[in-house]
Amino acid sequence: MLPSAGVYYFPWEINSSVPEGQTLRTFGRLCCYDLARSEAILTTQHNSAQYQVCVDTEFVEPFQAQVGSSYMVLGEAEHREETSSPVVKARILTCVEGMNVALLEQAIQEQRKYFKERQEQRASSTS
Repeated sequence: MLPSAGVYYFPWEINSSVPEGQTLRTFGRLCCYDLARSEAILTTQHNSAQYQVCVDTEFVEPFQAQVGSSYMVLGEAEHREETSSPVVKARILTCVEGMNVALLEQAIQEQRKYFKERQEQRASSTS
């Protein structure tokens, strides 16, 4: 059986409210990678604030880490005691250098709007 497609989360939305084991997708610029600890840090700037997402890379190694490049990750949220926000246990980690991040953010917003409208239509048709 294939894993869930994953809900898009903006890096600034990933916090302790994300359920344990939730399949998610997010993105960011690779700022550091520690092969010995199987850990990568993705960063994103939003409204003059810098956000970080910790990624466990154990399942996607070895990979050609390009520090400074944009990456998209699909994985599960895992809560660890040493961090306040969840770690993304990566299943897929893809370099997407050159991707238009503003357009991706707009597409995610449009997708959310569509899913919300579809859910409301289903709810109104069953009542």
